[in-house]
Amino acid sequence: TEPTSGPGTLATHVPDTPILDLGKSTGETTVTLRQWRDADLPAFTQMNADAAVMEYFLRRLTAEESAAFLHRLRGASERDGWGLWAVDVDGQWGGFTGLSRPTFAAHFTPCVEIGWRLRREFWGRGIAYAAARQAEQFAFSRLGLAELVSFTATLNLRSRRLMERLGLQHDAKDDFRHPHLPDNHPLQPH
Repeated sequence: TEPTSGPGTLATHVPDTPILDLGKSTGETTVTLRQWRDADLPAFTQMNADAAVMEYFLRRLTAEESAAFLHRLRGASERDGWGLWAVDVDGQWGGFTGLSRPTFAAHFTPCVEIGWRLRREFWGRGIAYAAARQAEQFAFSRLGLAELVSFTATLNLRSRRLMERLGLQHDAKDDFRHPHLPDNHPLQPH
């Protein structure tokens, strides 16, 4: 049976190879999670500057902010052996998906979150689902986690639909106002 509650082991080693090799994940498209490379930075920066991709974030990121963010992602992955991994789609960098620890206090923290962000050209093709399923499988089978959480702005219906498709259950008692967003901001309700 699939784990559903409780804490889990939060460390493992992940080499610079595909995280899980699940082959053809979406028909004829291969979706692979992998560690970050220096060559990912230009596409990562472009994605974080895209208004549509960043619609449900406080703002788009500058090139410097993207570089610092990528540095933090790599550091977390090196420290923990897991994290938010690069997503390759047929060998092309498509975004990121994976696991992270929220850095704020809430009634459900500490926890491990599953999250994603893809370049717009990869939306609507099942790629986010295929990548998230790989991260979910890693969390439960390799890390032995008992549960994962995911959250997004209430307005972000695309991500909410993906959460439902992954089998995540919404419970209104778990809704919260994101503490890193300004009071009364339309994106604060999560």
